[in-house]
Amino acid sequence: MPLGEFELIAKYFTLPVRRAALGVGDDCALLRQSSGMQLAVSSDMLVEGRHFLSTVAPDALGHKALAVNLSDLAACGATPLAFTLALALPRADEDFLSGFARGLIELARAHDCELVGGDTTQGPLNICICVFGEVPIGQALLRSGARAGDRLYVSGTVGDARLALECFRDKVGLEGQDFSVVRRAMERPEPRVALGISLRGVATSAIDVSDGLLGDLGHVLRASSIGATVHADALPRSTVLAAQPLQVQRECTLAGGDDYELLFTAPLQRNAEVQAAARQAGLAVTCIGQIDAAPGLRLLDAHGQPIAQQFAGFDHFL
Repeated sequence: MPLGEFELIAKYFTLPVRRAALGVGDDCALLRQSSGMQLAVSSDMLVEGRHFLSTVAPDALGHKALAVNLSDLAACGATPLAFTLALALPRADEDFLSGFARGLIELARAHDCELVGGDTTQGPLNICICVFGEVPIGQALLRSGARAGDRLYVSGTVGDARLALECFRDKVGLEGQDFSVVRRAMERPEPRVALGISLRGVATSAIDVSDGLLGDLGHVLRASSIGATVHADALPRSTVLAAQPLQVQRECTLAGGDDYELLFTAPLQRNAEVQAAARQAGLAVTCIGQIDAAPGLRLLDAHGQPIAQQFAGFDHFL
């Protein structure tokens, strides 16, 4: 028999909740909020052909759909609580649904984040998740806190997701394990939730790298009314990306996007605490520059010379 809307929800997306007061099955979910905490809320939409390719495995898509939202909580230093899922499907394909639900729920359980509601409808494949987290009052990491003299850091490595996209576009040729490495970065990003939480009270500002490192840095510079110097060739990259021509490396690391690493600032004297937070989260962080009082962005190469080329981040309407 065909799978109806409510059978679909009951079979794949109805899970028991422990922390929420009420989950899937009513007109609204009910969340319990801890004393002394603020609610952090974010929402991201993924559209087929714009945010993901039709060839992506359903479980990878389920993972990424939630991961990009958890990444926003990470950038705020928030602990995940719950999420809602709005899903448009061309048809109720159980092979797709079983894989999608598996990838989604595995990541949700890894971060103790409960599915508490949402909606389903028929239409072009479109996924919209709204995620809820909590952060102690006054401790949220914001884009507006960077100060002149702060050091600029990024977690993990950047650029592999863009390199994978260039492979799919047939502009770069990679084979075997190298292609698997960059494809996983593109399709299964890991939200840096533990690092964001560890940076509370240490970082002065933070943002996740979703639209390209320089584009996202620009949001911080505008919100904080400052400038920055970035050592472009010091950006951390995988050995796969490091084997590419320098221009490809720069394009991928500076303007690639879809990395979901944390870009953040902290005072120089707190570097030891930054490194301790990174160790606690099981990640490497790299200092890639500094915050300047003078407005604007200055890009330097490995020899300290200015890089004249302009790099543009991702914009949905450009």
